[in-house]
Amino acid sequence: MDQIKDFKVAVVQAGSVVMNKEQGIEKVIRLLREAKEKQAKIIVFPEAFIPAYPRGMSFGTVVGSRSAQGREDFRNYLNQSIEVPGPEIETLSKVIKEISAYVIIGVIEKDTTSKGTLYCTALFFGPDGQLLGKHRKLKPTGSERLIWGEGDGSTMPVFDTPFGKIGSLICWENYMPLARASMYAKGIQIYIAPTADARDTWISTMRHIAVEGRCFVLSCNQYSTKEMYPEEISSRPEFQSLENELTSGGSCIVNPLGEFIAEPVYGEEKIIYADINLDQIAESKFDFDVVGHYARPDIFQLTVNEKEQENVVWK
Repeated sequence: MDQIKDFKVAVVQAGSVVMNKEQGIEKVIRLLREAKEKQAKIIVFPEAFIPAYPRGMSFGTVVGSRSAQGREDFRNYLNQSIEVPGPEIETLSKVIKEISAYVIIGVIEKDTTSKGTLYCTALFFGPDGQLLGKHRKLKPTGSERLIWGEGDGSTMPVFDTPFGKIGSLICWENYMPLARASMYAKGIQIYIAPTADARDTWISTMRHIAVEGRCFVLSCNQYSTKEMYPEEISSRPEFQSLENELTSGGSCIVNPLGEFIAEPVYGEEKIIYADINLDQIAESKFDFDVVGHYARPDIFQLTVNEKEQENVVWK
């Protein structure tokens, strides 16, 4: 595969059309076409962009109890999530083929077998519009565990493309050292980190990963406000104490030496662009290569189970 060393990337900091997958896909299409005008070759969307990262929602749950309203909320969330493959994937594929870029987008994926489990998933599309694969979040954080299942090792791909090797870990998976090590061992060069975390500590993590993995890191968060929620949800008592700005952003792009090539952006919806030169990766590995000359496999080894886990096996 011929490699293209110089190219433009785009990180889309925007808010979901909460609990409305049809309008959410329309927003994605509009933003994709905007990024296409800037000749972006890799376009990244935030975690759980379709149908939403449901920040502020309790789903009627306290320890030992679930409410009828919470069950209705989950049913609605389930119904607004997408199956992979499915009609929403077909719609996105057609538009992505039109813009001819690699696209990584966070969705809530509905299990096609049980029809009752949701996964926080990053989808990877090629410039021909084909779905290359997906990564399911391995460990939902905190209250996310009420609404999302856990992915397994079968969806931890790194794709070899003309623009380098592309892979992703989602949000606080990036705090899992062994998960990062598995990405580095696959030679990741364009490290995609969709998130829902706008704290300063997240930015420190993105710079650390870039230095540790000697890779470009594209961090993508939403900018979201209460107005983006249906009034039936945002008017609930549990929302009254929350600030209007629910997620402030902080999306950024970092080079392999941990330097910003696109500073964190806060307080607005914005597409962030940066020019990447893959030669910087080779230069950065001169003095540190975490899976090469700086590794000690005689002391440390990692075993990764990439087999799909099945509840029932027919023989």
